[in-house]
Amino acid sequence: EEEFKWLLQEEVHAVLKQLQDILKEASHRFALPVSGSEGTIKQENFVLSTLGTDQVKGVLTLQGDALCQADINLKMPRNNQLVHFAFREDKQWKLQQIQDARNHVNQAIYLLMNRDVNYQFKTGSEVLKLMDAVMLQLTRARNRLTTPATLTLPEIASSGLTKMFSPALPPDILVNFYINLNKLCLTVYQLHVLQPSTTKNFKPAGGSVLHNPGAMFEFGSQRYEVSHVHKVECVVPWLNDALVFFTVSLQLCQQLKDKISVFSSYWNYRPY
Repeated sequence: EEEFKWLLQEEVHAVLKQLQDILKEASHRFALPVSGSEGTIKQENFVLSTLGTDQVKGVLTLQGDALCQADINLKMPRNNQLVHFAFREDKQWKLQQIQDARNHVNQAIYLLMNRDVNYQFKTGSEVLKLMDAVMLQLTRARNRLTTPATLTLPEIASSGLTKMFSPALPPDILVNFYINLNKLCLTVYQLHVLQPSTTKNFKPAGGSVLHNPGAMFEFGSQRYEVSHVHKVECVVPWLNDALVFFTVSLQLCQQLKDKISVFSSYWNYRPY
C-alpha cells in the first residue's frame, strides 16, 4: 500500500511531466502561432516526385497547416503536351488534417496541465481515467494523419481546390491534396467524357482515398471516366517527428496504466 501511495503521489506526476514535455514538442512541430503571439510561420518548400515517372512534377510550399503555393507541371500522356498550373497569389489551401491533429494534441496537453504538481491523486481509477482521456486525444491526432478522408469523384470535382489555380484547371483534370502519415500527397486525375452511347454500363464509383483508372462519375449533367491517375508525394520531416512523439506518449500512458492495474489486482476488494 505504501508503494501504491508513492506511485500515486510521485511517479504519476513524473510521467505527467514527461508527457507534457513530449507533447509540447509535438505541438511546436505543427508550428502554428498561438493566437498570433509568434507572428509568421516559416514557409517550407517540398519537391514532389514519383519513382520511375516524370508525368507530374511540382513544388509545394507549406506554411503550418496551409498550402500557400503549389506549382505543378503535368505531361499529358496522350500527346506529351506540358500543362502548367499554380495557385493564385491570393489563395491558400488549409490542410484540415494538420489543423485537427494539432487541436487534439493541444487538448491532450490541456488535460495534463489541469492536474498540476500539487494535485493529489486519491485513487488508481482517477489516473486511469486521465490516461484514457489523453490516449483518446493522441489516437485521434494520429488517426487524422494516418487516415486521409475518402472522397467521391464529384466531391473532388466540386471542392474549392478546383478554383485555386491560375490558369484555371482544364475541365478534364481533377486534383486532390492530402496527408498520409508523414507525406503530403497530390493526386491528379485525367478524365474523359463518356459519350451518351457508351453509358449503358455506367456505374458511379463510391468514396475512396485514391480512385483508379476506369472509375466513373457524373458531375454537372456530364458523365466522366478516369483515364489516368498520377500520384506524387513528398516527405514532411516534422510530421514524421510528430508521429514518433504520439507513439512514445501513447506507450508512456499505457505503461502507467499497466503499473496501476498491477497494484489493483493485488487487492481483491479493489480499493480504486
